[in-house]
Amino acid sequence: MSDAEISALLAIWSAVGILAEVPSGAIADRFSRRGCLVVAGLLQAAGYALWVLLPGFPGFAAGFVLWGLGGALVSGAQEALLYDGLDALGAAEHYGLVQGRVVAAGLLGQLPAAGVATVTFALGGYPLVGWVSVGVCLATALLASRLPEPPRGEPEDGYLTTLRDGLAVAASRPQLRIAIVAAAVVGGLDAVEEYFPLLTEKAGVPIAAVPFAMLPITLAGVAGAALGGRANHLGPRVLGLVLGAAMVLFGAAAVVPGPAAVAVVAAFYGLYRTVLVVVDVRLQERIEGPSRATVTSVAGLGVELAGLAVLGAWATGGGLLVAALWLVAALALPRTLRG
Repeated sequence: MSDAEISALLAIWSAVGILAEVPSGAIADRFSRRGCLVVAGLLQAAGYALWVLLPGFPGFAAGFVLWGLGGALVSGAQEALLYDGLDALGAAEHYGLVQGRVVAAGLLGQLPAAGVATVTFALGGYPLVGWVSVGVCLATALLASRLPEPPRGEPEDGYLTTLRDGLAVAASRPQLRIAIVAAAVVGGLDAVEEYFPLLTEKAGVPIAAVPFAMLPITLAGVAGAALGGRANHLGPRVLGLVLGAAMVLFGAAAVVPGPAAVAVVAAFYGLYRTVLVVVDVRLQERIEGPSRATVTSVAGLGVELAGLAVLGAWATGGGLLVAALWLVAALALPRTLRG
């Protein structure tokens, strides 16, 4: 695969995710949030299988399309399934605590997965890694099928009406619009994770040791996400200060010499992950009615676009420019979280 082909594949993956984000949320609202999670696992399993069976540009392109569709189906559906499930039990106030644990578990799962992938590749090369990935996705789909989904009544409207109503809800309520923008801007910052290996390498960490240097950063993100639910009681000004402190740390990571930069990035990531969970909680609290997945997917679309802005800012001015721009966002965060 040439560099141009790899870039084209990544562009396909990104475009599919952006285009399918909101329509997939309406699918979850019209049909089944749990069903979307199951289908997402099956699509991603099929995508990995194509990569193994057709290891060329067409096969990889088809696999990235399926992967992008699977990711879009999860976004919005997962949050809606969890929030409405808790709400049906009279426990909606615990959404932040549970969602924080879900995010933390996802981050923590990266650590053993990386180790298993290394051993698997050494034993059976690319094909074995691919088939194990297929198995993991199928197991994910099976587990998702066992998740409880509260009844929402027999839908009376068609898919297009569900999509239109969800977009209308997102656009017509001022406080909800503000929460969507906040979730998009804060969530898009997660794109900086792609640059963590570069930051550790620039800090003087040998390339072979970069995966080990990433360990404290990941663990800090796990801790931050796990604490996010408990931080939901903090006031808007305090949360704005937390995000502002995180951005100062991120900017400092670009100039701090030596391995200390890794510790600074880890501190940034922990604080950022805490705020990210809280912003999601505040968004869910402002959504009313049956369009939760669609509205959350609108925010997810904003996250994708804000992530592209992060990549552009980094290409233009590096980590310092990203830190400066999102520090401005931190100053505006208290207003978006109020009410």
